Amino acid sequence: VSIVSVYLRLLRSALGLGCSLCACSALRSALLITRALLSAGMATQTETIETLHEDLIHDAQLDYYGKKLATCSSDRTIRVYDVQEGTGERVQVAELKGHEGPVWQLAWAHPQFGTLLASCSYDRKVCVWKEQAPNHWVRVYLYDGHDSSVNALAWAPAELGLVLACASADTTVSILTHQADDSWTASKIAAHQIGVNGVSWAPAYEPSALLSSAGAQPPTSAQLVTGGCDNLVKVWQHDPNTQTWSLEATLAEHTDWVRDVAWAPIASSPTAVIASCSQDGRVLIWSRDASSGQWTQTALPRFEQAVWRVSWSLTGGILAVSTGDNKVSLWQESLQGDATCPQGKWTQIGSVHDGQAVQG
Repeated sequence: VSIVSVYLRLLRSALGLGCSLCACSALRSALLITRALLSAGMATQTETIETLHEDLIHDAQLDYYGKKLATCSSDRTIRVYDVQEGTGERVQVAELKGHEGPVWQLAWAHPQFGTLLASCSYDRKVCVWKEQAPNHWVRVYLYDGHDSSVNALAWAPAELGLVLACASADTTVSILTHQADDSWTASKIAAHQIGVNGVSWAPAYEPSALLSSAGAQPPTSAQLVTGGCDNLVKVWQHDPNTQTWSLEATLAEHTDWVRDVAWAPIASSPTAVIASCSQDGRVLIWSRDASSGQWTQTALPRFEQAVWRVSWSLTGGILAVSTGDNKVSLWQESLQGDATCPQGKWTQIGSVHDGQAVQG
């Protein structure tokens, strides 16, 4: 199976500009990075990193500050790169070995918990790695409670603690929670028939908190969105009293496997917003009505290939989409809708083909 491993994440910019990272890893060992300033002019900068991976790269993730880059591959390794002082080049500083199969995805924890990196693999395992000293990494936790490939993972918002969600082909999602005594506890959600492909956390605060005159509000109970091989998107709610997860909504508009889901950051909208993408070539934007709690969807124009990944910019205003033809497109919602689409239409504002950014 040829997996399109083009994945977009937003860099934290000191000036607050929308700066997206396009990690195009269709090459076997070279990682092509394009930074596109999503402001007037779409200024671009391209950087190529020779990763020394010996097989396909499946994911590339920047840490919170954009200083460290981690990649993972079918060669069963994870490689970490730091920015070289003076030149600004990225130099490999660590190679992490411990998985016994292709490593599908990586996730950096919030820096308040230290320099932590989580990985998941076809070998059914989840690893948490820690940089205990400069360029010295150790595996501090191994979870082997799944019965099939672990396809995706995501850290919860820092306000909820050090909590990791892991989506598996065995139909379940594991919730791994770090305890005060440095141990971990695990619970499971029976999520999707056949398997789970994507998982994403809701922001810790409700969107309405931005408009509140009372200032910062306590975090809400945790929420998750998952996408699976049953063609469904599901929204889950955690009950802190019973410590259980319940199904809040089932969103059934896709006609093939849901490959990825992404909950938009709180700043993007006064309502909760989720993006989902599927093998059916569609990207759907789901919005939850604040009064009724009902979810409605808006579709981007259908893509010619399967859609593998969706990722929001830091403020949620721009959605990046990667497809099976090795292309990345950037989308933005118009401020005004019309009679056929009252929530506003989504317009393509740019794309990245073969590492070259093109203004839409």
